[in-house]
Amino acid sequence: MSSVPRLVIAAPSSGSGKTTVATGLMAAFAARGLAVSPHKVGPDYIDPGYHALATGRVGRNLDAYLCGPELVAPLFLHGARGCDLAVVEGVMGLYDGAAGEGELASTAHVAKLLGAPVVLVVDASSQSRSVAALVHGFASWDPQVRVGGVILNKVGSDRHEEMLREALDSAGVPVLGVLRRAAPVETPSRHLGLVPVAERRGEAVEAVAAMAAQVAHGCDLAALEGLARTAGAVPGGSAPWTPASPTHHPTRSAERPADPSTRSADKRAPVVAVAGGPAFTFSYAEHTELLTAAGAEVVAFDPLRDEQLPQDTAGLVIGGGFPEVYAGELSANEPLRRAVAELAGRGAPVAAECAGLLYLCRELDGKPMCGVLDAAARMGERLTLGYRDAVAVGDSVLAVAGTRMRGHEFHRTVVEPGAGTAPAWGVRTPVRRLEGFVQQGVHASYLHTHWASEPGVAHRFVERCRTS
Repeated sequence: MSSVPRLVIAAPSSGSGKTTVATGLMAAFAARGLAVSPHKVGPDYIDPGYHALATGRVGRNLDAYLCGPELVAPLFLHGARGCDLAVVEGVMGLYDGAAGEGELASTAHVAKLLGAPVVLVVDASSQSRSVAALVHGFASWDPQVRVGGVILNKVGSDRHEEMLREALDSAGVPVLGVLRRAAPVETPSRHLGLVPVAERRGEAVEAVAAMAAQVAHGCDLAALEGLARTAGAVPGGSAPWTPASPTHHPTRSAERPADPSTRSADKRAPVVAVAGGPAFTFSYAEHTELLTAAGAEVVAFDPLRDEQLPQDTAGLVIGGGFPEVYAGELSANEPLRRAVAELAGRGAPVAAECAGLLYLCRELDGKPMCGVLDAAARMGERLTLGYRDAVAVGDSVLAVAGTRMRGHEFHRTVVEPGAGTAPAWGVRTPVRRLEGFVQQGVHASYLHTHWASEPGVAHRFVERCRTS
């Protein structure tokens, strides 16, 4: 298990073609009958949806900032259980990490934590012999990062390919694929990146199939699989992460996960409703797994379609997504908005992140929302993006005061006021500010967090569902 064959797909910079190559490779290997484990470096929720289409398995994130470097290998091994091969799509440029944190959370950092060979995707459209200097620089920058091959993207002609190969002979890095200039595979974008799979299912299936065909035609799949099989055991002797007994970070939290032997005598599985559908597509798979392991019955629902919460709902989780795109439809579903407000009004646990925060507001772009929070949300002009260090300001259904977590913000909306009388977090960005809302059983914030880094969150939430 710890020696699962694996590749990291990286690039010198964003826009080089990583997503096309990584997703296409996943689908091409799966078409060969391999069980492929898909992974994405960083906090991005959208690419894993395309990875899941390509492989038929849940797309998972590997984020050394949100979860800590020590959880990268265990989370990888958890996702790769039973697989023949793993493909990890990188983030930004190979050596680009969290701002001001050196290599932390970069693709190179994750590749080293996994002991995985790197395939560098290079946009060769405006260069020939210079490609050798570029590849040599990336391959030699950090001796602990093993660049095992190059895939040349946007190659113009046979002669262009010949010049590129000739130049790369001197760099000592084999060319494992050549993709010609072509009309880009149709993956439409908007204000926060690619449009998620859930919003364009049929077209997304076609796009992934096109990526697979492009990569299978232009890449040496046998050589790429051979490179993946040169990866030995994952460094450090890591065991797979498990939601039943997850690794805990005692230095980050003022509270440990609940001991199963001390749980309430009421053993009923409380129903935790989790928002999904096209408006709420941002969620890490481990959250549902942690809730289930803590004793909850997790039931998905779609706020665009369902007029009531799932039967016997005891707690509600509303993650990220695009409510601003669907504000009219969400507002028109008045029965569900009323049900959410009633559940929150009874003091039931409600955890809302980013899109969930907007949905709980009084209004979004002038359209009525649930009215749980006395705040108004609107589209803004600037993108808010970046990692955050956060501390729980007070006790809530997710954490006790003083719990430290790392999160990520990614939105173009503004909520006014930005914090309630009882804020959710004290956030350093780099100046400390108060953010989010805690009232009764509600914890609402812009901050996306990864609960695997602090499993006490899921345990505490489910226990509150039992007792509320």
